[in-house]
Amino acid sequence: MFDFKYYTPTKVVFGKNTESKVADLINEFGGKKVLIHYGGGSVVRSGLLKRVTDTLDAAGISYVVLGGAVPNPHLGLVYEGIEICKKENIDFLLAVGGGSAIDSAKAIGYGVANEGDVWDFYDYKRKAKACLPLGVILTIAATGSEMSDSSVITKEEGLVKRGYSSDYSRPRFAIMNPELTMTLPDYQTACGCTDIMMHTMERYFTNGGNMDLTDSLAEGLLRTVKDNAVILRDDPKNYDARAEVMWAGSLAHNGLTGCGNDGGDWMTHKLEHELGGLYDVAHGAGLAAIWGTWARYVYKNCLTRFKKYAINVMGVSAEGTDEEIAIRGIEAMEDFYRSINMPTNLRELGVNPTEEELKLMAHKCAVGVGGAMGSARLLNEEDMYNIFKASV
Repeated sequence: MFDFKYYTPTKVVFGKNTESKVADLINEFGGKKVLIHYGGGSVVRSGLLKRVTDTLDAAGISYVVLGGAVPNPHLGLVYEGIEICKKENIDFLLAVGGGSAIDSAKAIGYGVANEGDVWDFYDYKRKAKACLPLGVILTIAATGSEMSDSSVITKEEGLVKRGYSSDYSRPRFAIMNPELTMTLPDYQTACGCTDIMMHTMERYFTNGGNMDLTDSLAEGLLRTVKDNAVILRDDPKNYDARAEVMWAGSLAHNGLTGCGNDGGDWMTHKLEHELGGLYDVAHGAGLAAIWGTWARYVYKNCLTRFKKYAINVMGVSAEGTDEEIAIRGIEAMEDFYRSINMPTNLRELGVNPTEEELKLMAHKCAVGVGGAMGSARLLNEEDMYNIFKASV
């Protein structure tokens, strides 16, 4: 195992009607004037936004609202939010929504608290020294951004999708009411479950240092999400299943399931970022579409982990060679994706790249990771192209 740092400063308030605590929490963390940042109309249609603003009004907390965060959130809206915050002297951010609103709020927070162009951080030109404090009311269990140090933003010019991670952006608090996720379309619920599992799978398939305890936590989380994703497919209003998935989403990406390893592989995410940037696909669906091809490309270089995953997570038989067990595990994972109506290749995702687009995605991915990346197997630009090509 490797030495590690585990830092999770976010205060979690979990359960029914917990959004009513938002004013108390903002006061607790020193917010005086708030930018409420949210995405589409569902936050408005459901009445959640009005409940939030009514609560702040009653507490005498000033606020400004900024909607419009979209899946694969845009840099242009981040710039708009930064200008609003500076003009209005905002000292606290409140993201109401899922990963898109939270990631966009984090980027706004970086832009307000640091000089220069906020895109520099996502373009790896410099590191942030601060971030405006933020809190979250979570409405979609997926990205884990409500407890993580990560955010992902898409620059419209060139369709470049990049992530940046810093402890400065970890939310001060996260309000999690599983009931708020019950209005999600089935497709978005399935995408969320896929993303949650992938955050732990990226940390699981490594060739560098692992702890038995961390593995057990990771495997239990993965089985829990897999089982409850099927429950929610058949019973979308099941509160207990919503709660299991929502809490798993936070634990999958707050660092817990990577303690003691080498930091994880993360190439499935990096490959999907190019799909999301170019085609604006749903993140979870993009991950499902590329994972099987990636897994078949790398499993021989990480055979022990793939065998363990197959047996302990997917429940396949331990009979046969290590390679046979690993392949059955990959096939079982793809069967699971299909069972919750997730794609297992680009064609099923609705994407049919040209040869030029395949090469472009591979090149942009290689640039984004600094040339080569991966723990299960180190991948360079040619490998990235081969995976994109085989996934069509």
